[in-house]
Amino acid sequence: MEKQENHAGNSKMAQANEPNQAIIDELIGKLAGKSGRARENVRQRLVVIGKPAVPALIEALKQRDKLIRWEAAKTLGEIRDPIAAPALVKALRDRVFEIRWLAAEGLIAIGHEALVPLLNELIKYPEYPWLQQGAHHVLSHFATSDIYIPHHEFVHPKQNTSLKELLQPLVSALEGVEPSLEVPRAASEVLDELTKPSKAKRNK
Repeated sequence: MEKQENHAGNSKMAQANEPNQAIIDELIGKLAGKSGRARENVRQRLVVIGKPAVPALIEALKQRDKLIRWEAAKTLGEIRDPIAAPALVKALRDRVFEIRWLAAEGLIAIGHEALVPLLNELIKYPEYPWLQQGAHHVLSHFATSDIYIPHHEFVHPKQNTSLKELLQPLVSALEGVEPSLEVPRAASEVLDELTKPSKAKRNK
């Protein structure tokens, strides 16, 4: 009985510590404030809230006010939640350069989990120059790293595929004469490698 009461008490405390949606929405609304210092304080509060604030920030990326979109992209990049990756990928086509830059930096901050939505977008919209530029920035970052992805055919880390090895052909396609023609094929090859089922699963 005492354990049940303690459990109930802990649950109530956890709920009390969680920010409600009204607080998050109020903070989002303040991202359009005139004071840069005030906006920075709001952004820091949203970063502390973290994951619960991500859906509202994703919606903020769609607003007409470019200042709100800028702040939303900046905040999502600092939170680094992979759930925000598809929205940041779409923001690579924003008409404002600074927002596109923040979206690219946010995808880099999220890490390799941002690759699949980025690859899907490149396959779907290979003709958009802004998307090509943003994708090139993100992919070049990972292509110069020594990060290894868990290769589905091997167990030992040294036998895994490096992102450098995997992404370089796609980076070259983005730098080519006809990226809108070359990129979908190169992106599809990378996507297939990243998403194919593991050998263990296939043998089940």
